[in-house]
Amino acid sequence: MPLVGRATETEHLRGLIDRAGTCGAALTVRGAPGIGKSALLSEAGAYAADAGMRVLTMSGVEGESHLPYAGLQQLLHPVRAAASALPDHQRHALTAAVGGADSAVPDIYLVGLAVLNLLSDAAAGAPVLLVAEDAQWLDHSTVSVLAFVARRLESEPVVLLASIRDGFHSRLDDAQLPELALPPLTAEHAAELLDAHAPELSPELRQRFLAESAGNPLALTELPRATRDSGGSAIAAATWLPLTTRLERAFTARLSGLPALPRTLLQVAALNDGSSLEEVFSAAEALLGGAGRVGIADLEAAVRAHLVEMNATDLWFRHPLMRSAIHQNMSLPQRHAVHAALAEVLTGQDDRRSWHLATAASRPDERVAAELQATAARAERRGAVAAAVAALEHAARLSENPSLRAERLLRAADLAGELGDRTVVAGLLSQASGLDLSSQQRARLVWIRGTFDEGLRNRTADARSLAGLAETVAGAGDPQLAVRILWSAAQLCFWTEPGAEARRQVVAVAESLPADAALEQWLVAILAWAAPIERGAAVMDRLRVAERQAGVDARAERLLGNAALMVGAFDLAQRFSDSASVDLRSQGRLGLLTRALGTEAWAAVQTGDLNVAIPVAEESSRLARETGQQFLYGLLRANEAVIAAVRGDHGRAESLAEEAELLALPVGARPVLCRVQVARGMNALALGRFEEACAQLRRIYDRADHSHQIALSCYALADLADAAVHCGQGEAIRGIVRDMEATALRTPSPALHAALRFTRAVLADDDADALFAAALSADLTGWPFIRARTQLAYGEWLRRRRRAVDSRTHLRAARETFDALGAIPWSERARQELRASGERSRRRSPDARDRLTPQELQIVQMAAEGLTNREIGQRLYLSHRTVSSHLHRIFPKLGITSRSELASVVRAAGG
Repeated sequence: MPLVGRATETEHLRGLIDRAGTCGAALTVRGAPGIGKSALLSEAGAYAADAGMRVLTMSGVEGESHLPYAGLQQLLHPVRAAASALPDHQRHALTAAVGGADSAVPDIYLVGLAVLNLLSDAAAGAPVLLVAEDAQWLDHSTVSVLAFVARRLESEPVVLLASIRDGFHSRLDDAQLPELALPPLTAEHAAELLDAHAPELSPELRQRFLAESAGNPLALTELPRATRDSGGSAIAAATWLPLTTRLERAFTARLSGLPALPRTLLQVAALNDGSSLEEVFSAAEALLGGAGRVGIADLEAAVRAHLVEMNATDLWFRHPLMRSAIHQNMSLPQRHAVHAALAEVLTGQDDRRSWHLATAASRPDERVAAELQATAARAERRGAVAAAVAALEHAARLSENPSLRAERLLRAADLAGELGDRTVVAGLLSQASGLDLSSQQRARLVWIRGTFDEGLRNRTADARSLAGLAETVAGAGDPQLAVRILWSAAQLCFWTEPGAEARRQVVAVAESLPADAALEQWLVAILAWAAPIERGAAVMDRLRVAERQAGVDARAERLLGNAALMVGAFDLAQRFSDSASVDLRSQGRLGLLTRALGTEAWAAVQTGDLNVAIPVAEESSRLARETGQQFLYGLLRANEAVIAAVRGDHGRAESLAEEAELLALPVGARPVLCRVQVARGMNALALGRFEEACAQLRRIYDRADHSHQIALSCYALADLADAAVHCGQGEAIRGIVRDMEATALRTPSPALHAALRFTRAVLADDDADALFAAALSADLTGWPFIRARTQLAYGEWLRRRRRAVDSRTHLRAARETFDALGAIPWSERARQELRASGERSRRRSPDARDRLTPQELQIVQMAAEGLTNREIGQRLYLSHRTVSSHLHRIFPKLGITSRSELASVVRAAGG
């Protein structure tokens, strides 16, 4: 149809295409059925092809949405040969995803990186336009990959245009892409379009069509045609129906005018989950009982009726509403018969065959249910979790055995939890709860129900009940499931405050489980999260043993890093998490990578290693948002707020703290609220607003305050003492210090003991000399920030006692360390103290951390290590072209001209 009334939208899309040579873009086009989305995208494709761009297309089909990566196979078919140039792990992931290899897909994000690099390479010769029509019906795996790619197109000569029907949610919405909404045509443009397609209309019919179509282009072209074909009865009979239904009725009326054989062929095509003409012909012959051969000639009437189009191998409907109309017009027995015929001819395509068998089944059938369960297992193996969930749910409906039905529903709910789809999980569990469940199945149901959002939103099970369930499951002989349930209980101990008795119960169950090397890391993490003080020594001992062991896998190392963070062993937390992140990156496990990076960044900022903390914290929070980990995102944003405060970026510190607080307050996420208070306290401390800092930080130690968190309160004591001594409130915090001294008797936490050594010294009076000496003589290797703060505090104390000469040695050392760390407010404090002692101090020179964004700093660090652009891209889940674009922007910022100069830049920044 001509693009009447779409000049503004057309120019907008042409503008994106014209800029594709210098920058990429992604855009969704949203509107009602028939509003002209397809026509607009087709025009954009033609314009791009005329401009020399490569155009790759795919279309979502409702009947194919259960087929994993079906859309991706369409899109990449023209460039599939180029996949051979991808790095091995990306090539294998992509090949497995699109069905070319019988191997597991490590993670959907690794498939996304492979697709990104494949498209980037394809765009090396000419820019690429990706067109995704009816994206609301693309399979979940394909849309997840598209969302991943769309977020990373800024520096690529690639443009993505996707159309989405009003009233449908797509994962592309989660990517927060710009959206172009198509409104109905204006009265003037609607009249122009109608007159171009139906100039013979009488004034009365013309006016009626304009009113009935409501500016919908498809209605303006199809309803007049239907009226001509039916002698006017179609529109008359449909005036009371919604527009979409009127259009479907119009298509149905045109279908009824076809001979029987073309009608049968269209019925088969409408229910087929592919476009192959051979499949349609074979299924139709089976349906007709072998009465004769059918072929292309038998579809000519449907083509003349403008219902379908075809080439030598494929058939497609001119509009999705045509497929929907045919489906709605078929009786249930007709649909079952067509699906059975399709299943009969789809030999060698087990997954498609099982779906058609399942749809054809009119009653429970265990044989079909088992086939569909096997399809789910294959989908899960390929990383298509949504397809696996759908297959398991349908298999449950066809199950003859109630126990198997429950098992399939619970497995589907468990998998749906990985997708973060709370509504689907709730529906599946609701079905399962009405069955006669075994004790283990009921335990799994309760556990799955409580696993969402760190257990914060739907608190159907508390830590004590989960611990009891774990004990029951372990007694029934399933220690692996028991540990998973117990881990959920331990997480609640971290995110909420369940009380001492609940913590004791979690620990008791964990320690009652039989020794199992495969579960060791889980049990260490459970003890650390549930009882970081009471079991701190045991956790530290087990961490030291694990540190000496070889062959610990990345997921286990992530857990160990988490455990180390909880007990204040920040050096171990960094080492375990950094090691875990290497393998998690290569495996594409971005959900787990987010957590490993978050732990690494948190530990790094506590020790003062800002060269690690700055880029890793930004990456972890970005990935948390992308992977849908909402409350972890809040925690990581709060951690970024602490970093901003240490850096002296006061406005950013406050805005990040506010963002994190808004996420955490409705659910009382204690770790987030605790970290928010630390950020605000550190920010006030950096600004010299000591009384405000003291008030913010004291809240952490109030057990009635939602910002109190047992483990995390151990790590802010030095900040509180620093603020209190500068505003004359040292005596006011003595009670807090006594409590923390008592806590220190029960745990060897390196962080707590370092903080206490600092606190004792700054709160002392005339005997502080010995306490400062003791604090500085402790082994603070790998803890430069607390060491420099101790030196600063000692220098301040000496100067106040008129020992200016003695103070300068400590103040100089503190200044140099703070400069190297990039802790700007603290280095300025050291300079002020030096000036007050009678010594002038040079100004700090800005370094790479001051000039670059966190991601740019990360790229510079990797390039300085000698990594190529491709290697950097593989680590950061960017294309090599994007890395190259970043480096071109970075060089002028740093005042350098070659890659060989990056190492000296990193060294100058303390790296």
